[in-house]
Amino acid sequence: MLEAVNLTVRLGKKIILDGVSFRAHPGTLTSIVGPNGSGKTTLLRALTGDLPYQGSVRLNGQDIQSLRPWQLASTRAVLPQASALAFPFTVIEVVSLGLHQGSSGQCETVAMAALAKVGLSA
Repeated sequence: MLEAVNLTVRLGKKIILDGVSFRAHPGTLTSIVGPNGSGKTTLLRALTGDLPYQGSVRLNGQDIQSLRPWQLASTRAVLPQASALAFPFTVIEVVSLGLHQGSSGQCETVAMAALAKVGLSA
């Protein structure tokens, strides 16, 4: 479960989000809707730890600020609106980045299976 409790985000002196709380349960679809400029992207950036915030964000009961980056990466994925890779990784290498520690012997097999599931094996 992903939970935000009393989340407040400030950009400079301006309060962008003020006291937002919600829960997103596993196996359900949770939508964040609102007009342009209402704080949807700011909320998502705070939930991923890309923006500083007050309050708490918990993933499966653990505060995300107490988790190491590899622990977060093994539990959730973040897909930004736009991104660029700084290194010439292959698709297999990029997909393999999301694998848990200790599964390196099966990286290519697991990555290829994941790509096949979404129709990108070619």
